[in-house]
Amino acid sequence: MFEKRTGEILTNLLLQWGVDHIYGLPGDSINELVDDLRKKETEIDFIHVRHEEVAALSAAAYAKLTGKLGVCLSIAGPGAVHLLNGLYDAKKDEAPVLALVGQVKSHLVGTGAFQEINLQQMFEDVSVYNEQVETAEQLPDLLNQAIKTAYTQRGVAVLVIPDDLSAVKQKEIQHLTSAILEKPQMIPSENSLIQAAKLINKAKKPVILAGRGCMDAREELQRFAEKIGAPVIVSLLGKGVIPDMHPHNLGNLGQIGTKPAYNAMQDTDLLILAGTSFPFREFLPKSAPAIQIDMNPIKIGKYYPVTLGIAGNAKTALSWLTEHTEPADDPKFLHKCQEEMNAWREEMQKDENAFSTPITSPQVIMELQKIMKDDSIISLDVGTITVWTAKHLKMTNQKLVVSGWMATMGCGLPGAIAAKRAFPNQQVIAICGDGGFQMVMHDFATAVKNNMAMIVIILNNSALGLINYEQASIGHLHYATDNGSIDFAEFAEACGGVGIRVEKREDLANALEQASISEKPVVVDVLIEDIPPLPGKISYHQAIHYSEYVIKELFVEGKFEMPPIRKGIKRLLN
Repeated sequence: MFEKRTGEILTNLLLQWGVDHIYGLPGDSINELVDDLRKKETEIDFIHVRHEEVAALSAAAYAKLTGKLGVCLSIAGPGAVHLLNGLYDAKKDEAPVLALVGQVKSHLVGTGAFQEINLQQMFEDVSVYNEQVETAEQLPDLLNQAIKTAYTQRGVAVLVIPDDLSAVKQKEIQHLTSAILEKPQMIPSENSLIQAAKLINKAKKPVILAGRGCMDAREELQRFAEKIGAPVIVSLLGKGVIPDMHPHNLGNLGQIGTKPAYNAMQDTDLLILAGTSFPFREFLPKSAPAIQIDMNPIKIGKYYPVTLGIAGNAKTALSWLTEHTEPADDPKFLHKCQEEMNAWREEMQKDENAFSTPITSPQVIMELQKIMKDDSIISLDVGTITVWTAKHLKMTNQKLVVSGWMATMGCGLPGAIAAKRAFPNQQVIAICGDGGFQMVMHDFATAVKNNMAMIVIILNNSALGLINYEQASIGHLHYATDNGSIDFAEFAEACGGVGIRVEKREDLANALEQASISEKPVVVDVLIEDIPPLPGKISYHQAIHYSEYVIKELFVEGKFEMPPIRKGIKRLLN
């Protein structure tokens, strides 16, 4: 049996695991492995990003969208440090990601060599698997174990590889492990299901809060909600689990949520948490009994004192409950929620249909709706655009990817890159604020280089809009939130893409239509009015502090920007 480079053995194993692309940057301390990847370039696509944070964010987004392993690669030292934000996003949203991280040559480890840092210590908190390879012979087995752990524990596996080890030749002998993964099926306890059915049959005002754990149970969720006459509220990561215009859908909950969703939560006599661990206790009922369905038993009762837990697959559990519960015989509560939601939608439509300059975010989302395809993938960044999209974008069968628990700005463009790599024939739309886009805008060039036709919509208020609102909501004046004026359309053109700048309302529809037919990556830079993204339900303290901010703007700064202030006060009074 002839010998092969360890790096070649490694790339062959990656192919066995179904890895067909890697996001990363080559360089010292990973060059040996990169050369082996070069030899497999027709089988493993190396997506050369401009910053390692984008590599990790893209790998995380790919894993969220597909359920497959996302893989990123970096050098030691600065490259490894850059990975951390994206890896934490993967950790928080439970996405299987493998990070292949270079290290100084094995005989230099521990000597304080150039760019050497303690990588294992640095990655310890973010990872479910974290090993530094010591010999070339153990590398194949460690890779198999890393990938298995990333999949089974739905998290980040880190393999630190001293660069010289990839060049060591060895025989491809029988190793300890294999590139095989068997996924267990967790069947809910029948006794738990029976007890849940009893609670549901007694309830007069049941409410379902559904999350991403129901993404594979969309039909089952709808049938269950219709059977028991329950309104459905969705988490941000669960947006799209039920069509936004479904008669049972009350929209999102919390700071991004609707008033009907808030009211339903306060009135319910039974909360059914399906595939979500919603963490914001202040938006959940004060003391209503609750049932929680989750694949991970550790999460049951973690953020709300549930009455009953069902450990298992939401698809199986909801199907069983639909069959074994009684149909709603007096859906007064549901009808009340639906009336409130219809009134809410009418109010939102007024904002969406307004024809004014400066343009507002709801107007942009409404026009986007017209060019969005049924199978589009929406990559949503973090900021005020999260609020506007959650409230105004009406999804049917589209997919949404966002940084959920980490809520890191700058995830929009990397998510779009991952979406286009995963689904090259589908429409991909990134919705970004100017603040989030600026964090990663360099990698628009990556999209251009890789011929990734996508639409990047930038809601540009030249400010950190959400931070402006947060400062105002605690009574503070705006400080250090001015981003300055940048023409992102010109930037897109400079990268070799298409740039469209929109300053007038009458130009918006045509700009989006033009973007939708482009075969190149497009940036649609829309100048918008800076309106505070107020939640569906304003708390007493928010109202008081926001009023303090208004007074300070008037008397301390001598400002009274009438349009956003007027709209904010109007929402407060409602």
